[in-house]
Amino acid sequence: MYKELKEKFKDLENKLSDPDIVKNQNNFKKISKEHSQIKEVYELVLELEKIKLVIDENKQIIANDESGELSIMAQEEITELEPKINNLVKAISLELSPDNPNDKKDAIVEIRAGTGGDESALFAADLFRMYSRFCERKAWKIQIISTNAIGLGGYKEIIFSVSGRKVYGDFKYEAGTHRVQRIPETEKQGRIHTSTATVAVLPEAEEVDLEIKASDVRIDTFCSSGPGGQSVNTTYSAIRVTHLPTNTVVSCQDEKSQHQNKEKALQVLRSRLLAKAEEEKRAKDSSARKEQVGTGDRSDKVRTYNFPQDRVTDHRIKKSWHNIVKIMEGELEEIIESLKQTQRELNEKNETFKS
Repeated sequence: MYKELKEKFKDLENKLSDPDIVKNQNNFKKISKEHSQIKEVYELVLELEKIKLVIDENKQIIANDESGELSIMAQEEITELEPKINNLVKAISLELSPDNPNDKKDAIVEIRAGTGGDESALFAADLFRMYSRFCERKAWKIQIISTNAIGLGGYKEIIFSVSGRKVYGDFKYEAGTHRVQRIPETEKQGRIHTSTATVAVLPEAEEVDLEIKASDVRIDTFCSSGPGGQSVNTTYSAIRVTHLPTNTVVSCQDEKSQHQNKEKALQVLRSRLLAKAEEEKRAKDSSARKEQVGTGDRSDKVRTYNFPQDRVTDHRIKKSWHNIVKIMEGELEEIIESLKQTQRELNEKNETFKS
């Protein structure tokens, strides 16, 4: 049943040991990435075949057992293993046909303060902390790309990359406007304020996914500002990259090295351009919008964090959870799994989610 998959996996393994392919770094990275993705489903297939073999052996025992003593044990093992077959078949099917081809990619996450002044910047910092804790729970790696901090410990903007297994497949559900209702620390009269922060989630694009021509890019350098020690405002380490055809601008100044800032800025630029190209492609075929729960547009209000009522509500699925403290500590698995389940149900009905 999975003969072609197994043959493709072995072919990729052979290519990775081919000296000519190893010399071409771009080609080698592309094949390595494909090999890594197929390896996961290949191992599931091997496990499935192993279980089927054990079941067949037990059936043979039952057929040849005259005393009946071994048949009881064999049947018990068959009963225990059969549900695992169904689960593995479903898992393999999801691996081979994910809701979104980008689900296995790493992600770039951009959090920006919205309405609410300093309180919205503090909320943006809280969201970053929540995602950081969530990534720790998933054993994912975070790398900060760019920040624009305020003195109170908040962020007007923070951009970071997340790498790990199927990062985008989980993080894509966080895209949109997040709203918080609480009494700010700066509020002396105890009034509840409502503030917002926007979250943009992009599948991380590598050079093999999108090539940017040098002639299409203008790179400017300037002095970094904000925390950073003696190098601040004395060296031109900050980078501003402008993609001329689309007028897309990305700035990065968090690293002391101009080269490092340039690499990070290009990393964000590639991902933004890839997301833009895919959005334009989806716009030509409106049915493709059914691939996501919600549109992912930053104007969509996706979630409200109500501290006085100890409640988090996801408006896309009209469902609430309590114990907001744990959720803000990164316990997002239940929320994201609920969104995934709704996504699967909508896909089966060929329907799209309405915010």
